[in-house]
Amino acid sequence: MRNTLRLLAVVKPGRYLEAGNPTGLTGLFTHPAPRSTLLYLYGATLDKLQAFPDHSVYRQSTEVLTKHRMKIIESIKPEGYDEWAKKAAEKIEKYPEAFQPGGNYVLKSAGGHDLVMHEDKEFEDEEWASLEGPRSSEEKAAQVALLRKGRRQDYSKIVKWESEPPLEASQISDAENQIGGGLIEEVIQVAEGELKLVETMAESEVYAPLHPAEGVILLRG
Repeated sequence: MRNTLRLLAVVKPGRYLEAGNPTGLTGLFTHPAPRSTLLYLYGATLDKLQAFPDHSVYRQSTEVLTKHRMKIIESIKPEGYDEWAKKAAEKIEKYPEAFQPGGNYVLKSAGGHDLVMHEDKEFEDEEWASLEGPRSSEEKAAQVALLRKGRRQDYSKIVKWESEPPLEASQISDAENQIGGGLIEEVIQVAEGELKLVETMAESEVYAPLHPAEGVILLRG
């Protein structure tokens, strides 16, 4: 049913879904990289679940569902994926500084899966606004040097990062049918929410034994 909404929202359905296009659901647009995003989210969720004891019912049920969905996404590979993955690994190994804080890209790894995102290197105009006013040329030159020194190096001309090959519309539809959670974008939203929930529960240590507060007497019937 959800697939029909997407088809109705697109004037000319093609082999690939175009990122940013309407999905047929208000406020929800076609995701640019659903496969790599989901694999990272599922990997991160499984990593966070390690903080819970083995006997935790929440951990057990969440692991089963997450691993099931991860297996589905892993089984669906876009055309040319293996070649792309090899080149991507070589670039990350050759230019690690480009994928570290201050570089052009953000590399996140979880559960054996990597997610690379472009980092916005636009700088706020306020940074240069401080140069205005009654200052000598020497003072302005010194301040400009300090600002430039603190700026991040631009690796965009050194490292030409190519995004993961896109899944075909039929592959996405197949994944949606197997998961049964609506559109792939909805599945991503659920995965994001689950990861946040795991993080919150782990921080709160909800799995720890309950102890009565000081001065509280527990009555047993």
